[in-house]
Amino acid sequence: MSRRSKKAAPAARAARPTVTVCRGCCCGTAAKVPRLDHEAQLADLRTLLAGVAMVRRTDCLDACERANVIVIQPSAEGRQAGGRPVWLGQVNDPGAAADITAWVKDGGPGLAEPPGILDLYTFSPSRRVRHELED
Repeated sequence: MSRRSKKAAPAARAARPTVTVCRGCCCGTAAKVPRLDHEAQLADLRTLLAGVAMVRRTDCLDACERANVIVIQPSAEGRQAGGRPVWLGQVNDPGAAADITAWVKDGGPGLAEPPGILDLYTFSPSRRVRHELED
């Protein structure tokens, strides 16, 4: 039996967009990214997206060279509309949470165009890394 067949259906666990915030060995540390209140950034996302998206903290997304990393995964509806996870790196500006929040509140990947400023943060991780997040 494959690992995928043991999991819940993606639509069931993705009724809302998911915002995954890396807070492992590099992301979320003052040693790697000084002058940013990492806990406040996470708290802002959780507060501003309450009831709109699931915001989760993870130890490491294996893209340490781009700390701080945040991944926006589409809702089931967004995925049906063609949305795919969007990886944002070097999210080290305190105002970035507001841009991410506005986009996710509008629907997120597949349902709304991201603010242009987020293009500065977007990157494509390796297939291995992408696959590990989606499993």
